[in-house]
Amino acid sequence: MADRYSTWILAAYVAIFITGLPANLVALRAFLRRLQQPHPAPVHILLLSLTLADLLLLLLLPFKMAEAAWGFAWPLPRALCAPTAFAQYSSIYCSTGLLAAISVERYLGVAFPVRYKLARRPLHGVLAALLACTLACGHCTIVIVIEYVNATQLATAGRSCYGDFTAAQLAVLLPVRLELGLVLFLLPLAITAFCYWRLVRLVWGQAHAGPRRRRAAGLAVVSLLSFLLCFGPYNVSHAVGFYLHTSPPWRVDALIFTALNASLDPLLFYFSSSTVRRTFWKGVKECHRQGASLWGCRAKEMGEAASESPGPGHAEATLGSESSPG
Repeated sequence: MADRYSTWILAAYVAIFITGLPANLVALRAFLRRLQQPHPAPVHILLLSLTLADLLLLLLLPFKMAEAAWGFAWPLPRALCAPTAFAQYSSIYCSTGLLAAISVERYLGVAFPVRYKLARRPLHGVLAALLACTLACGHCTIVIVIEYVNATQLATAGRSCYGDFTAAQLAVLLPVRLELGLVLFLLPLAITAFCYWRLVRLVWGQAHAGPRRRRAAGLAVVSLLSFLLCFGPYNVSHAVGFYLHTSPPWRVDALIFTALNASLDPLLFYFSSSTVRRTFWKGVKECHRQGASLWGCRAKEMGEAASESPGPGHAEATLGSESSPG
């Protein structure tokens, strides 16, 4: 059964799932439509890949919900544990690599607008996305290796998924976690911070660039917020665990923040792509139109009902006519 702490973790996962899934599905529809049009830009392929990584993470959240509801003891078949953990962590580090690639693409488009526009190809986006995801998946195979390194331990009932390790497992796992934090978090963070620092300086130095300034600032803020708030605590736990020679108990809380990135990325899509902005405002106008139409129909029905119902004067006249002698 879940205690109060598990209930809060469960509530956080449910909130992230409810907010993140619809927004990412809208973004997915917008990017798929854009890729069907002529001359898609590499950034659209990168944003589509990031959307797919977010959707993968969101679709795995029901497994984490079940685990939290069961008091962090894995309640599902044991064979699902390692694939679920592998897909979850691969999605996290695919996202960091894709965020860095998007920052490079945005910076090149502003710093070298003519040269980059002539040289860019959709293939560049495909190659960058494949590189980011291959690096992430390749590093995260450690999840499967560690999970199956001790077959006797796997049979232990009530054990958490990818949470209980022997000393021999930690001796292998902790250095790999530290390397993950350095290569797949710290390096992409440095690239992203540099690119957006240069991007904001270039845009703010241009005259008559009010909307572009706001979009550039929003893009930089959301991207760095994703790194520092969503991925920062979890990757800091790698360094702390390596120093303490054990997994910090607050890694469960840090993992929630990585899932929060799936709810923040739609803001990144909004500032990065005019396609998403048009889709968003089109949806807002459609909702407003549907709401106004529904309210108009409701008001018309209420007006018709009021006109058909007899008023007090009509009731008195009817009563008078009935009481008069014949």
